[in-house]
Amino acid sequence: MPFSIIKRLSDRRWTAALALPCALGLGSIALADDHDTAEAVFGGGCFWCVEEAFDPVEGVISTTSGFSGGEVENPSYNQVVAGGTGHIEVVKVEYDPEVVDYETLLHVFWRNIDPFAENRQFCDVGAPYRSALFPMNEDERAMANASLDEVAERFDREIATEINDFEAFYAAEDYHQDYYRKNPVRYKFYKSSCRRTERLEEVWGEEAGGLGGEVSVAR
Repeated sequence: MPFSIIKRLSDRRWTAALALPCALGLGSIALADDHDTAEAVFGGGCFWCVEEAFDPVEGVISTTSGFSGGEVENPSYNQVVAGGTGHIEVVKVEYDPEVVDYETLLHVFWRNIDPFAENRQFCDVGAPYRSALFPMNEDERAMANASLDEVAERFDREIATEINDFEAFYAAEDYHQDYYRKNPVRYKFYKSSCRRTERLEEVWGEEAGGLGGEVSVAR
């Protein structure tokens, strides 16, 4: 039998083998659910650390480090940290609202920041590292305001975290994405030197880290 015919028969058998599990509902190569995902933007200082905090949360699909809150379009990291752009370091969280809701993400956010620090977070000093929420609609703004009020009441202190209208998100350079995974030794040294974990425990106790992050009770 000519090789070309054998190959066509083989290809057909392979295609049928792939299709069979789907036809039987086994889903070995099934497509993902087509329901909508949602996005939220959080500014909690170093975006490497904020990615690490949200990635383990069930229902979070992806995290992207970037910038928001300023006027300059497509800023570079060096531009932002130098000041003058109005932007801060943020993380865009893509999530499945059927698995995790915005209120839960707010819970994680608060327990991964120092809510009293002005124009800084931990060892990162300057306006680009201030903490902020960027609600994308009125419902989210109401939840963000309510969560801030709860934190202020809990500690009976003024909270430095801002609540700003979301206008645009600009992704940071590729080398910043998933930094804590790609560069674990450097990242752990940086985080340890900043005493981020220790400060979170000072502020939040056993709740430090929320549902994600290194000091989380439940991961």
